[in-house]
Amino acid sequence: MTNLTTTPLGTTGMDITRLGFGSWAVSGAGWTFSWGATDDAESITAIRHALDAGVNWIDTAAVYGLGHSEELVGKAIADLPEADRPYIFTKVGLVWDPANRSAAPRRIMKPASVRREIEDSLRRLGVDHIDLYQVHYPDTGESLEYAGGGFGAVSPNATPLQEYWQVMAELKAEGKIRAIGLSNHTPDLLEAAEQIAHVDVIQPPFSAINRSAAAEIAWANTHGTGVIVYSPLQSGLLTGAFSAERVAGLPAEDWRTAHHDFTTGLTANLRLAEALRPIAARHDATVAEVAIAWVLAWPGITGAIVGARRTAQVDGWIGADSVVLTPDDLAEIATAITASGAGAGPARS
Repeated sequence: MTNLTTTPLGTTGMDITRLGFGSWAVSGAGWTFSWGATDDAESITAIRHALDAGVNWIDTAAVYGLGHSEELVGKAIADLPEADRPYIFTKVGLVWDPANRSAAPRRIMKPASVRREIEDSLRRLGVDHIDLYQVHYPDTGESLEYAGGGFGAVSPNATPLQEYWQVMAELKAEGKIRAIGLSNHTPDLLEAAEQIAHVDVIQPPFSAINRSAAAEIAWANTHGTGVIVYSPLQSGLLTGAFSAERVAGLPAEDWRTAHHDFTTGLTANLRLAEALRPIAARHDATVAEVAIAWVLAWPGITGAIVGARRTAQVDGWIGADSVVLTPDDLAEIATAITASGAGAGPARS
């Protein structure tokens, strides 16, 4: 087992490794935001490989694979002794129609729906409590659809944050959840939630390409709130393994084929990934490890969620925990970010 660094996750009482296993990509085909077909046995092997390497938490969501990802995580941990089990983090609030798996899930956080969802997640995961339960998106009452990088719109059916955050706090008090969190919520929503119950953790997207959550991270840093960020490799673009040809060859069912990061933004994103190569060489690291190390160096970030479908992919990023970027490295990356034109947000903290 690798001796990965651990750090307190806000005030939750959990000490987590700075790298966590993300299980969106292993969720399989046949739903709106699939990464394409996967091999379940290979996925479970990848999860266990990450745990053997020292990772002590897994992040998933009910909607990933429309329940399939949670089931895989449950199988991966089922035969582990209690003392060796990782922390399990999952999410709530994206509800799908079982009769139409190809339809986009809807954002629904009505209290009765949340209580149904947590029981379903507990069953699929095979656990008696969830270590961190996160609201996946603010409730808009509408379908989850990509539109220029954004999702959905608000309808009169939306559940107010005050109402859904209260039920999350109740579930925590009942012992079904150890900690509660908010993913993809803006600082004004975080502040409103904090008036009802402490926001234990936030989960925004953050990478050298997508730096738009800097304000949310700063908010968390002043409120004793843990921060676990997703997509530190921008869905593979910052691994150094992508090219325009590889993107062109992605299967049609892979959600990335329609996203602007892989279409109109592709050239700039690949330019930034290429600029990380000399830094990786200096540290005897992979491009992916440098990209993750840059994220982990950002003030206020507790840990990063990194996905994998195969053990080799885990091996490609597990060393990020040991990469310590120098001030010169960070300045070079900031210059590369600006020069590449990739993404949005501040290039330096």
